[in-house]
Amino acid sequence: MRTLSFQSALLQDGFASDVAFDVDDAGTIVRITPNSGLGGTGCALPGIANLHSHAHQRAMAGCAERSGASTDSFWTWRKLMYGFLSVMTPDQLYAIATQLYVEMLKAGFTRVAEFQYLHHQPDGTPYARRAEMSLQTLQAAMDTGLGMTNLPVHYQFGGFDQLPIGDQQRRFYNEPADFVEIVDTLQKNSVNQPNVNTGLALHSLRAVDASVFRDVVAECADADNMPVHIHIAEQQKEVDDCIAWCGSRPVEHLFEHFPVTSRWCLVHATHMTSEEIQLVADSGAVAGLCPTTEANLGDGLFNATEFARLNGRFGVGSDSHISVSAVEELRWLEYGQRLMHHTRNELSGGPDKSTGRFLLEQSAAGGAQACGHNGGILAEGRRADVIVLDTDHPLLCERQDDTLIDSWIFSGNQNTIRDVYVGGNRVIENGHHRQEEHIARRFKSTLNTLRSTL
Repeated sequence: MRTLSFQSALLQDGFASDVAFDVDDAGTIVRITPNSGLGGTGCALPGIANLHSHAHQRAMAGCAERSGASTDSFWTWRKLMYGFLSVMTPDQLYAIATQLYVEMLKAGFTRVAEFQYLHHQPDGTPYARRAEMSLQTLQAAMDTGLGMTNLPVHYQFGGFDQLPIGDQQRRFYNEPADFVEIVDTLQKNSVNQPNVNTGLALHSLRAVDASVFRDVVAECADADNMPVHIHIAEQQKEVDDCIAWCGSRPVEHLFEHFPVTSRWCLVHATHMTSEEIQLVADSGAVAGLCPTTEANLGDGLFNATEFARLNGRFGVGSDSHISVSAVEELRWLEYGQRLMHHTRNELSGGPDKSTGRFLLEQSAAGGAQACGHNGGILAEGRRADVIVLDTDHPLLCERQDDTLIDSWIFSGNQNTIRDVYVGGNRVIENGHHRQEEHIARRFKSTLNTLRSTL
């Protein structure tokens, strides 16, 4: 049993002072004691799950910000991304992922849902370990102390109507039986790992269909209880192509042909009608929002205001990792709504409420749900995933409770997170990870090698 003590903490029923958490060896909070007399420091908040990550894309952050010969879009960006993927090795992916995961921890993310579709060698030949690339990101999470939800991605087609995959997608392709083998391997490697679990991901409606998904679910152990993630309605072109293919919009088609429940996370879901927004909210599925990536790629703005009014559940992810910051994702989720609706404090949850607290509590709970993870709030029986704000930092001094959270999210770009705990283990101490210098050196060397081969 370990005891963690803090000056204050945001608990399930609000803020409390001088709080102690007793944490068992498995990383679960077994007792919470307000007014403990232990005199801890900092403000403890629930950790946030980064519910959508493509670790390999951190290597190209900032490399696609030069205009092309014609109008740039997601689809021109994807060509550059495919170039990086064409040469990336397992060791390089590990180096990139460990650097990324340290950055995530320092930025307030205590868990990552790794949406991993880079399965095979560049020519499509499987590695000796078919799950090699997913095992590399899993090892990176375990070595850095970040919680992980493995999301191996099924990718079988190159476009709607079961078009064959292209040459640049050969690394992604799996037949259902081969994909099930990857899932099974990751499940076996998650046994007795309290900070790790495994889910299922369908890349998109372009890449799978309902009959294929049913085949996968039938073969995967415990598939009916696993989280399920899918890219959906990210780009207007995807919406147009889906309508041309089947006569329905992507979210409409998804609900007509797939068993969408609260286990599902619909990533992006940017382009939805009011009827589709209602469908998602009523299902209990989580909307996986990635504001910095969606802005960087020109996707558009998710109507979070309408979704929140329907009690829709959401979480945030950093996706392409053009930025790695829980604060920036939450801030731009709110700012996007202000720009869309020409108002302020759109996502506050009602009159006279803190926008920062609503964003934090909803994204922490939604992220945990999307990951099939027993976290998201600081309560007895939940995981001890905790971020600790430095209440002595100039941006946070003389702030408390809701105003402290509002200032953390909206007052600037300095990192005011002091410590981070995952399963009760302190993995960030005074703003630093114990291995960050070694990890950064390996990352720099990897980028040097990668860029010399492109």
